[in-house]
Order: sequence, then C-alpha cells, then structure tokens
Amino acid sequence: MDEKDILSRIHALVDEEHKLREGTEHTEEQRARMSQLEADLDQCWDLLRQRRAKRQYDEDPDEAEVRPESTVENYLQ
Repeated sequence: MDEKDILSRIHALVDEEHKLREGTEHTEEQRARMSQLEADLDQCWDLLRQRRAKRQYDEDPDEAEVRPESTVENYLQ
C-alpha cells in the first residue's frame, strides 16, 4: 500500500467516523464500530509515518508494516 492508498483509506475512515458521530444516541454496535475506526486510523497514521521516515533516511518505504493495534494504541500523542 503506497502513501496515496493510505491517505485514501484515512479519509474514508474519517468520513465514516464523522457520519457515525453525527447522532446523539449511539447503539452498542455503533460505539464498537467507532472504537474500531479509531484503532484503524491509528494504524494507518502509524504506517504513513513509518513510510515517510524510511524515505527520509533513504530506506525502502515498502518495508514499513502495519503494527498491531495493541502497539499503536499505546503511543502518546
């Protein structure tokens, strides 16, 4: 997945998240989906940062890999 694909995925996830958050009362299913969207977004942003860092240091950006949700969810922002 190249940066353009990652950014497209991020935009799609953000759009879905915004649509879900528009309502005031959410079902348990919607809350679970929002939580999953947040985790997916964290993974996408992490992958994008990895690719950019590898490119900056003359490494192959295609070697960047999606890190587990448990890893990216614990990053400080």
